[in-house]
Amino acid sequence: MQIYLDTANISEIREAASWGILSGVTTNPTLVAREKGADFKSVISEIAELVDGPISAEAVSLDGEGMVKEGLEFATWHPNVIVKVPSTTEGLKAVYQLARKGIRTNVTLIFNASQALLAARAGAFIVSPFVGRVDDTGVDGMQLIREISQIYKSDSEITTKIISASIRHPRHIIDSALAGADIATCPFKVLQMSMRHPLTDRGIEQFLADWKARA
Repeated sequence: MQIYLDTANISEIREAASWGILSGVTTNPTLVAREKGADFKSVISEIAELVDGPISAEAVSLDGEGMVKEGLEFATWHPNVIVKVPSTTEGLKAVYQLARKGIRTNVTLIFNASQALLAARAGAFIVSPFVGRVDDTGVDGMQLIREISQIYKSDSEITTKIISASIRHPRHIIDSALAGADIATCPFKVLQMSMRHPLTDRGIEQFLADWKARA
């Protein structure tokens, strides 16, 4: 399973990229808005210099025609740009039209398997089920990943990838891999947490103490 970073913060992306584990980046209007004064195109271009992989740039139009127009512009920014659209009927129209033009899309805000199936049929490159937000409703978000994975694997015509999104903690990453996700997109703090364990810290302390006490 690949790891993407879910952020528009260049410092976070630069640091995570230095670990050698990033395969892509996802952004959304909320994440971009947090970077005060940042120009959207410039942010995407800078990310592309740091990460050699898909970079999701989200349209803000609500109609298919508007999404296509935005998507066509985004696609000129860099070959790695993936146009992100919502899981709506207008979004499906945009996915279909953009796919016919050879432009890859990421259908976001997926909350049930039927949305994922229709997105794949429309030509989506990626779908983004929001496991954390599904968990918030009292339903197991990982079951959604399992259902989508099973549906996609049963149909040889579907090549759409599954991004496990709305990741809240390190266990979500492992459970996503076990459930069949192709990608997990995570906030930087979750990636940091994934490499922390009290026994690791204790082991390092013990090794250093033993080294200092030698002879």
